[in-house]
Amino acid sequence: MSNNSELKDYRKFTKPAELHKAINTLKGIVTGITTDSKVSRDEINELAHWCTCHGHLADRHPFNELIPMIESACSDGVISASESHDIIWVCNHFVSDSNYYDFITSSLQYLNGLIYGILADGEITDKEIYSLKSWIASNDYLTGSYPFDEIESLLLSILADGVITDDERNILKAFLSNFIDMTTSYNLSQKDFDLLKSKYSVSGVCAVCQDIDFSGNVFCFTGQSTRATRNEISSLIESVGGIFKNSITKQTRYLIVGNAGNPCWAFSCYGRKIEDAENRRKNGQNLTIVNEIDFWDIIEDYK
Repeated sequence: MSNNSELKDYRKFTKPAELHKAINTLKGIVTGITTDSKVSRDEINELAHWCTCHGHLADRHPFNELIPMIESACSDGVISASESHDIIWVCNHFVSDSNYYDFITSSLQYLNGLIYGILADGEITDKEIYSLKSWIASNDYLTGSYPFDEIESLLLSILADGVITDDERNILKAFLSNFIDMTTSYNLSQKDFDLLKSKYSVSGVCAVCQDIDFSGNVFCFTGQSTRATRNEISSLIESVGGIFKNSITKQTRYLIVGNAGNPCWAFSCYGRKIEDAENRRKNGQNLTIVNEIDFWDIIEDYK
């Protein structure tokens, strides 16, 4: 947009989308900042700043009700359970009355807000990590949707031994920061998180895949298998109703990552096909990256 006038004119057509996304995100933010039962001054400031950033929507329902409600809740420096429930109640009624986005998109917008709320003070506590894990476990219908699989796999790896180390906490913070718009944040600094990401980087995370639908779905394989040749894997997939292709296309539903000769550290795996799959997932393709170990487990269960 060349000037503010053009942006204002453009928003006449995007307001319904802005409203719905903002409400879904707000629900997540409020849940995120209250999930550990401790609301800090930084989190209060972040929520108040959210009202400022969405002031251009103040003439629309439910913002004409929500913004004064949030400002009142923030005024004493405490967000009580009752106040957070009231805000979320208004959000839920607006979303149910005007279902602008489909359920998957709305849930991912909520997840984005939840991440924002958890990181609002620049820290992430054990209770917040376990709360995020609980939400992920309760919403497995998002499997195959970016970044649900990546977050699920990362959390399961971090919590596998029941101990959260400082390195694991920083890895999670660095990864989750990818889904926050720092330019609209009151507290969070892009520079600080760029420094964190330079030390702790995660890419190509494999989903913890509890189920695979073989019938009519397209599969691809990368790396080398610990148990079979590429041709044997292709024949096996086709024998149970799947379709095997050597390259990733817009029809690819599952990418299986072999372990032999393609070592993965903790929760990452690398390669050109994985990078291609990750980019496709970011652009909305329903494509699940599955570790070979999970693939063979599922094949055994299927038989």
